[in-house]
Amino acid sequence: MDRQPLTAPKILAASPEGIGLAAGLIHAGSIVGYPTETLYGLAVDALSVEALELLVRTKGRGAAQAIPLLVADLDMARALVAELPPFAEQLAKRHWPGALTLVLRALPHLPAPVVSARGGVGLRVSSDPVAAELVRCVGGPITATSANRSGEAAATRAAQAALPGVAMVLDDGERAQPPSTVLELIDRPLLLRQGAVKIGEL
Repeated sequence: MDRQPLTAPKILAASPEGIGLAAGLIHAGSIVGYPTETLYGLAVDALSVEALELLVRTKGRGAAQAIPLLVADLDMARALVAELPPFAEQLAKRHWPGALTLVLRALPHLPAPVVSARGGVGLRVSSDPVAAELVRCVGGPITATSANRSGEAAATRAAQAALPGVAMVLDDGERAQPPSTVLELIDRPLLLRQGAVKIGEL
């Protein structure tokens, strides 16, 4: 049974109390909008199949598009991947927290919506204090997909992230920076998206 979202998403200041409430909603299976260092994103429990399915329906996202994740630190990332190649660890230590998503070979038990066709899971540590604290409060990985319906413009303000089906949005002002750079490190380095981190910095 689907969890019933609020009819009108609450927009709350990204205070410690607001972040705590958002973490509780995520634990309950709901969708929360939140700011990152790039744009506003949508968070659910990344290990909950039901919550991920709700997120996919809310965004109208194709099942073939893997949902990227935020983790609190390198240790949380290690718990989600089959291996952490030395080059990936070097990049993580250099650019995390920051706008670099590393796609690494996923452990076999991860839910299908977060795993790419090549068996990878996209991970990063956010440098935004609200996003970072939200992950810490949840105590596990959360989704980092942009706060918009698939094919529409990404949300730069909290009100734009208040999509039907979103239970709450944490408001911390405008966010309008380039999205994260996405680098796959499964067989060989493969740049999937040029974003905030330039290729010459990798």
